[in-house]
Amino acid sequence: MMKYNNISNNISVIQTYRDAVRYGARVLANAHIDNADYDALELLLYITGIDRTRYLIDATQQLDDVSLKRYLEVITKRAHHVPLQHIMGYTYFYGRKYMVNEHVLIPRQDTEVLVDEVMKLTSDSSRVLDMCTGSGCIIISLAAAGHTAEYEYGAVGVDISDKAIEVAEYNSKLNGVSYVEFVKSNMFAELRDTGVKFDVIVSNPPYIPTKDIRELSDEVKLHDPLLALDGDEDGLKFYRAITRNAVNYLNNGGYLCYEIGYNQAHDVSDILVSCGYNDIRVVKDLAGLDRVVIARYY
Repeated sequence: MMKYNNISNNISVIQTYRDAVRYGARVLANAHIDNADYDALELLLYITGIDRTRYLIDATQQLDDVSLKRYLEVITKRAHHVPLQHIMGYTYFYGRKYMVNEHVLIPRQDTEVLVDEVMKLTSDSSRVLDMCTGSGCIIISLAAAGHTAEYEYGAVGVDISDKAIEVAEYNSKLNGVSYVEFVKSNMFAELRDTGVKFDVIVSNPPYIPTKDIRELSDEVKLHDPLLALDGDEDGLKFYRAITRNAVNYLNNGGYLCYEIGYNQAHDVSDILVSCGYNDIRVVKDLAGLDRVVIARYY
């Protein structure tokens, strides 16, 4: 990987907001960052606190020395493939802002397809469990849209990581749905004595085969938590465990909804069939790839 310790060379060309963005975009492009222009602008907006409209109006405004120094620092981080979302400390998912850090998987747009599908199955009286909740973006999106119940165990997120639970709890308050309950648990362990059953169990579990992790981009394999990526040897470990145990926590006629890898629809469907689920269907994402599997348990 190229080093950018001397990134501040030739910064005399930077006088205005527009100059900074052009300079930043060149640096990021040279570092083989996808969407270099977009990231360079986003980082300027982050540093200056202005929005895109203000940037278009004030593109020729002088950039002060303090802001320039901070901008060069964040451009350097991005050039070293630190994710944009980690630099800024937040991202957007389903139209809402979420805090993210190294303890949670950065929410992806593909997962919005899963939320869309769950919304078709739920209402404001539905009990919903989000297994492997991470940042909480799935269950929070559902709750904020009025697709979960607000009473006890109406909206629950489970994760084995206490750090992820802290992030999810922060995000629930940030998005005005503090009634969502987050539980630190190894899968269903902490729910066994509650007697609660859910109308929908949703999950975006770790599903990347261990051997494939080394092939991921540096931004993913070096910065997303391994715990949120590694689905064991064949990528199916968590689908097997959740599917097998979910039958004890679903109401009659309840749904189990998964995000899957693009080539996992057949295997995950087979797991569901073997555990007695019915009405199995696969939903594609915007790129036309298999992304969601939904099944019902009677």
